[in-house]
Amino acid sequence: MKDEPMLLPEDFVVNPSRPIYEQFVEQITARIVRGLLPTGLRLPSVRDFAAGRRVNPTTAARTYQELERMGLIVTYRGQGTFVTNEEAMILEARKVMAKEAVQQFKEMAISIGLSVQEMIELAEQEE
Repeated sequence: MKDEPMLLPEDFVVNPSRPIYEQFVEQITARIVRGLLPTGLRLPSVRDFAAGRRVNPTTAARTYQELERMGLIVTYRGQGTFVTNEEAMILEARKVMAKEAVQQFKEMAISIGLSVQEMIELAEQEE
């Protein structure tokens, strides 16, 4: 699997204040949405994923279960787990991520007393 894309970025660091599986799901989702993990790519087994990230196999299994629930990966009995070929599922995940990012941006603007437009204008000003 050396020539295949990495499931998680090499520089991925776990945030101890959040469940590890949620962080894995977010990172893998982002890599699928960006095309870094192409459709149809065979993923490592749960056991191999857990060993490679030095986490409990239950954490790896929960990560895969959540990604499968989201429709981003599929498991075929006896064949393995793969990134979905369903472009609609990937587009939906991209849409959800975009909505979450916009919501966080809006919340940040409000928290510092700016409208969204004011925040954009302020960020675009040259120093």
